[in-house]
Amino acid sequence: MASQTDSTDPGDLPTPATQAGRDGFDALLARPGKALIGLDFDGTLAPIVPDPEQARAHPDAVPALAALAPKVAAVAVVTGRPPGVAVRHGGFAGVPGLEHLVVLGHYGAERWDAVTGSVTAPAPHPGVATARAELPGLLDRVGAWQGTWIEEKGRAVAVHTRRASDPQAAFEALREPLADLATRHGLVVEPGRMVLELRPPGMDKGVALLEYAREIGAGSVLYAGDDLGDLAAFTAVDKLRASGTPGVLVCSGSEEVAELRERADLVVDGPSGVVRLLRALADRLA
Repeated sequence: MASQTDSTDPGDLPTPATQAGRDGFDALLARPGKALIGLDFDGTLAPIVPDPEQARAHPDAVPALAALAPKVAAVAVVTGRPPGVAVRHGGFAGVPGLEHLVVLGHYGAERWDAVTGSVTAPAPHPGVATARAELPGLLDRVGAWQGTWIEEKGRAVAVHTRRASDPQAAFEALREPLADLATRHGLVVEPGRMVLELRPPGMDKGVALLEYAREIGAGSVLYAGDDLGDLAAFTAVDKLRASGTPGVLVCSGSEEVAELRERADLVVDGPSGVVRLLRALADRLA
């Protein structure tokens, strides 16, 4: 699928390079009250940083969302993070105009709703805790990769290699051992940009986005993401398109994930480009 990099002026709405993307924009603009805006967090609303705990939404993201959200059916931030963390790092709580925003955290296993400020969640998968307990020993056996570290995610656990002395070598060395560990505990491994995440099966951004779109009866869907985990959400939008719901696939400018760029209808320049797109949509719907 061809895609187009956003090279427009800040106030312009970019034109997708594909007919499906143009049809998606047409449907969104014609009936914004039925539109669902789906957004990844890290790398899409927030710049990628070496330490995920230091990630914060682009400074113009919340104002852009607050301008757009009242004009569409819903805005859903779809993330592997716990929803409370995404809400805190995004600065979403208590913002006028964000009443139509939800955070589908842990790939949809938990939901934060801006209207109530509450999180709803089922019981966690027991395999996550047992796998987490074995990770330090596994990392020692594989080799002491300086800078590799474990991120606790509640319903998942991730091993990051971005700060290792050789990030790609550490990533490749850990793929098979972590896959074996995940299998033994009824989990799956999801690779990302220098991160390998162990989580329960059936948890992915595609499932979360598809279920939420159907729940609200979305008439069109725009989804923006930057990483391998967002491919499942792209597939969900393709499924919606096949069933008659127009959609737009947006890649948040990562050079590290060529497959996402190739499948996108539109490529924008990272979080700053996503913010410009959100603001342009809000302005067009004024």
